[in-house]
Amino acid sequence: MWPTFAAVTLLDGLVLHLLPPVATGVGLIPGILLATFGNLFLVGVLGPWLARRLWARRPAATPDGPPMAQREVLTDRMGTGLLLVSVVAVLSAGLAARPLVVAETDARERAAEAILHVVGESGNEELGRNVETAQTARLGEGYFRTCIARDDRRRFWCYFVDTNKEPTEVIRDPNALPNRIDP
Repeated sequence: MWPTFAAVTLLDGLVLHLLPPVATGVGLIPGILLATFGNLFLVGVLGPWLARRLWARRPAATPDGPPMAQREVLTDRMGTGLLLVSVVAVLSAGLAARPLVVAETDARERAAEAILHVVGESGNEELGRNVETAQTARLGEGYFRTCIARDDRRRFWCYFVDTNKEPTEVIRDPNALPNRIDP
């Protein structure tokens, strides 16, 4: 169980760093520390508790080996199983937290990714809070205007996005009127 503990803890920390379940991200060292404490809980508390519960339900007559050795093996197996489940759980949480970008074309998707990058780099908390209100209008082939509502929902931040340029160019539009979205 302990070699598995070391390997799974490093893997969990790496997954937490590369695929964080929170928008702010998780550094590699904090990810490893979180994984260490979580896995210690699984191995030190939950594993033995589950092993005791299973041991109490076993048939009275078991032919192989001394009972204490059997119980120790059951505890190790339970801990190892829980460690492997933790990898799946951390990976699932990271995948579930990924932002969803819905776009009908590749150019619109690149525009959405560019806007998400601008919002992330801006450091503006209000802009980050309201990014889900983004409305994108296609102005031409590979050229878009995206508006994001402010907290009061009456004013907007608007950007022109040109996906024809490499890298995608994003320019702030001083006009704060929202896009007219046709039904």
